[in-house]
Amino acid sequence: MDLAALSYGLAAITFLLLGLASRGRDGPPGVPGVAVPALASALWAGIVALESVLQAGRELARVAELGRDLVWIWYLWRNLRALRRKTQAEDNLAFLGKTLVWLAGLAALFQSASLIHPHPSLVYWANAVMPAVLAVSGLVLVEQFYRNSTPQERWAIKYLCLALGSAFIFDFYLYSEAMLFAAYDGDAWKARGLINALLVPLIWVSLKRRIQTDLKMAISHRMVFHTVTLLGTGVYLLLMAAAGYYIRLAGGDWGRILQTVFLFAAVLLLLLAVSSGTARARLRVFLSKHFFRYRYDYREEWLRFTSLLTEGEPGSRPHERALQAMARLVDSPGAALWLRMENGDYQRAAVWNLGALDERIAAEDEFVRFMESRNWVLDLDAYRADPNSMEGVSPPRWLRDWREAWLTVPLLWHERMLGFMVLAPSLGKVSFNWEVSDLLKTAARQATAHLAQAQAAEALTVARQFESFNRAAAFVVHDIKNLVAQLSLLLANAEKHRHNPEFQEDMLATIESSVARMNRMLAKLRDAPVPAAAGRLVLDDLLREVIASKSAFSLKPSLSIQASGLRVRAEADKLIRVIGHIVQNAIEATPYTGSVDVTLRREAAWGIIHVEDTGCGMDGAFMRERLFRPFTSTKGTGMGIGAYECREYIQELGGKVMVDSVLGQGTRFTIQLPLAPEEMVRA
Repeated sequence: MDLAALSYGLAAITFLLLGLASRGRDGPPGVPGVAVPALASALWAGIVALESVLQAGRELARVAELGRDLVWIWYLWRNLRALRRKTQAEDNLAFLGKTLVWLAGLAALFQSASLIHPHPSLVYWANAVMPAVLAVSGLVLVEQFYRNSTPQERWAIKYLCLALGSAFIFDFYLYSEAMLFAAYDGDAWKARGLINALLVPLIWVSLKRRIQTDLKMAISHRMVFHTVTLLGTGVYLLLMAAAGYYIRLAGGDWGRILQTVFLFAAVLLLLLAVSSGTARARLRVFLSKHFFRYRYDYREEWLRFTSLLTEGEPGSRPHERALQAMARLVDSPGAALWLRMENGDYQRAAVWNLGALDERIAAEDEFVRFMESRNWVLDLDAYRADPNSMEGVSPPRWLRDWREAWLTVPLLWHERMLGFMVLAPSLGKVSFNWEVSDLLKTAARQATAHLAQAQAAEALTVARQFESFNRAAAFVVHDIKNLVAQLSLLLANAEKHRHNPEFQEDMLATIESSVARMNRMLAKLRDAPVPAAAGRLVLDDLLREVIASKSAFSLKPSLSIQASGLRVRAEADKLIRVIGHIVQNAIEATPYTGSVDVTLRREAAWGIIHVEDTGCGMDGAFMRERLFRPFTSTKGTGMGIGAYECREYIQELGGKVMVDSVLGQGTRFTIQLPLAPEEMVRA
């Protein structure tokens, strides 16, 4: 038996069974189910099988195949139309419907003409070119049917789309070969029936899934753009292939060379058109006008706009990203941004792909007040044509004469104009209307919030830098205050003890220590703030230095070393300063008849320093709420940061500061410091 007859005979049987089994079981209300196109496919396959056996009736087979293609396209179109009617957007498919009607009419016309007058050109167009065009049309409809459905709907229709898409792809391959070589691939032609038969089970599975499914379709702007691009590309390639074939036939000895050069030039031209931003922009505008009630797909535009604003590192190029996001809405190739400065004037803050015009606008300019009160997106082209369109208000001369400027978009923040953007003319020749104005004003609100947030973040960074500087200055002032207190005490005691050699030695040592500390502070303020390296300090020596620095006071503190040679890792200056502050506070809180005792001992892996006095003491509320709070002091000349700095640095070293105090009896500060690793090994 002839293989072609067997192949197409099997296809006829399977499609006949599908048509009989699917009657009334598929499709939205009022739309034919799979039964009609399935029976059309069965009729076509049966006629082709008979033609293979009888070797006659080829014209009838061609007509049957054209009918099968048109019925499947009609089936997909009617489903799309019914689904679009649910969303009240049926008119958006009018252009696509007219295109399909024209293609069907041309296919029928060429087929009829080739039967009446079998001229080679008519036969070529009827049996090769038009079937390929119909295959591309079917692919477009299948693509729309699948890609714009929800995930639940795709579960029901994916096998139907897979089967029909595979059939149309195979047909396109078959007829593309016929267009190039003016003959069908015999093996592919014979296998075509079996391939169609293999697709019937997929259609049946999808049919069963769709019985309980209510499909809702929506064709997006992006989908239409890509579909039209694909369809146009396919038609262009088909026409170029046909033209190349004729060049090859008519070129004689040069035919093959001319065909190669022509096809290369055609592909190069296609690549240039696809890669052209202007061409894409104009196609997008054309589709928006003819396919959709509204120009923009607002969901996609808003997602893209937000993504452009927020991409990249936080705080990185916020002005340029805002310009690009705004310009993208109208296919503008460039933009510039003016922002309000501290003095109220508006100065250019950023530019993207636009001329380097750098002008200022005064805060009291009438243009600023008009934009702030009206919140209009100004079309400068319209203003140049009609200067009275702004109610007698005129933009600055440099803006009027700037031919690269098209739209001016105000950026309002809490009813005040934060700035404005200037957009270059659209690549797609977008016409300015109410929809473009509303979209830009809405997007400008989002961009303004983004820019205001960037300014606030920058101001916060500066404030933190000042805060860090002020905090460092506060500690320096605190140290200077302590040095002044020591020197003041020396002056107070100098009148009485100036001839005492011991007092003179203490005075010189105190002055020398004060000068050294002030020189270190000046060096820190003068040089870049580089953190000092922590070293291993011997607590015995450090405490002796602290006690020696307090020897000028009438009440001299005592030192008791119960565990010598203990070492800790810390910065010497800082640790001396915080311990010295606690000792000095103890001295100032204790009468001359009292005592201040400093003790060093060891407890496991910790060095313990006690500073105990018999002074006035503190109550519990003060210790809980005010002792370690910065900038809170009970002294008239105090800064209120000594105890705070002490606790913060000791905790930074991994230690603790504990306080025990009884009002009227005295206070005990306990500083617990972790010993250096070698000290813990020795223990």
